[in-house]
Amino acid sequence: MLDPLGALTDAFTSFLFGKVETTRLPVRTSTGQAQAVYLPTAAPGLGDSGVIIGREVYSGKGYIYDPFQLYGQQLPAPHWLVLGESGNGKSALEKTYVLRQLRFRDRQVVVLDAQGEDGVGEWNLIAQELGITPIRLDPTAALNGGIRLNPLDPSITTTGQLALLRTIIEVAMGHGLDERSGFALKVAHAYVTETITARQPVLTDIVEQLRHPEAESAEAMNVDIDDVRAWGLDVALVLDRLVDGDLRGMFDGPTSAGIDLDAPLIVFDLSHIDRNSIAMPILMAIVGVWLEHTWIRPDRKKRIFLVEEAWHIINSPFVAQLFQRLLKFGRRLGLSFVAVVHHLSDVVDGAAAREAAAILKMASTRTIYAQKADEARATGRVLGLPRWAVEIIPTLTPGIAVWDVNGNVQVVKHLITEAERPLVYTDRAMTEASAISEASAMPTDEARALQAAADAEAEARAEAMAMERQWRDESSETVA
Repeated sequence: MLDPLGALTDAFTSFLFGKVETTRLPVRTSTGQAQAVYLPTAAPGLGDSGVIIGREVYSGKGYIYDPFQLYGQQLPAPHWLVLGESGNGKSALEKTYVLRQLRFRDRQVVVLDAQGEDGVGEWNLIAQELGITPIRLDPTAALNGGIRLNPLDPSITTTGQLALLRTIIEVAMGHGLDERSGFALKVAHAYVTETITARQPVLTDIVEQLRHPEAESAEAMNVDIDDVRAWGLDVALVLDRLVDGDLRGMFDGPTSAGIDLDAPLIVFDLSHIDRNSIAMPILMAIVGVWLEHTWIRPDRKKRIFLVEEAWHIINSPFVAQLFQRLLKFGRRLGLSFVAVVHHLSDVVDGAAAREAAAILKMASTRTIYAQKADEARATGRVLGLPRWAVEIIPTLTPGIAVWDVNGNVQVVKHLITEAERPLVYTDRAMTEASAISEASAMPTDEARALQAAADAEAEARAEAMAMERQWRDESSETVA
């Protein structure tokens, strides 16, 4: 307590000079340390309309992303690239993203499912849950009345058919068609489409015409008929593989009836095809062009085209060119292309480096899960990621990824609801059983580590349940 004289002095000083504030010594620190004082401050989000992905790690805010909502002002293109090594959550993200997008009435999704086990693709459970029958492309089943896609389907324009035939041949041969082979193919295709009108033309008709060209075709170019036959021989041999070789049955007949292109989800099950064979890029090309001419329509629907193992597309110059056109064309009609790739080096150092760069440039959204340090540095250079993001990529745990949405870079934890969990983790029961049996034989430290992982999973499950309750309370215009 101040003495009377001190109190009088303070009152007189305050009257003359105003209230005297306490003076504190300055503190010198770094910007990074000073940021801790402002904990509520965080990077701006992407808005509050669209699909809930999870939460931003550093701020704890909900993270919402939707390329159709962001397109225009915040996003120059709706296409999305997902990167990361296996086991870090790419598949879970894709599946929950599709399920949540389908809650909107104007969404439609096509998935090229190139992975699977037990004889079915990994999207089979989700398809069953939605009452959808996957379109299973299987050479063995096709011979017994299975699914067929006809490259010469009349719903595809004649220009599109010829471009598709050229791509099939170039992918199989590993190089572009020369002028003479291209002429022989064009002549055969023109004759088949003009003369066969009572039914769908099929590849067998093209092969037959290449082997036995019409004299009128040779006379039109003032060349010998034997020359035209010789020019088309290699082309005929390549197409014969689709007619009478290891890929027969899937493309050498009229398109199968009953393929519902108006279903909310369309799954092409490619799990029966050897992913490392030349058949996979051929399949990608045929399905891509077929969808371009039969599925994408100006009906104001928002469409998502998700491709597993997308390096089969980006790593082939001829297939990449087709999909590059599809991306440009689709952007005008509301198409979001989602490419899932394990390693960016698989494509940027491949035969289609130029085409890959063009496709990557169109992907304004990039999601990067954990990668090894050298791969993360290479990815950062190609995608132009900030240094801090490149440094944390090798340290990311499963379910957490770096999101770069047109320069807005954040670290996001993906959350999964209990309703989604059994559809997302299709091998969960087997994994848990094996983990329990191995735990009994583990040393104490390993057992503790397993228990810690289980505790972390339980925490994540509780967070997901809380998020699910929040979603239920959202309006019909917001994904629950």
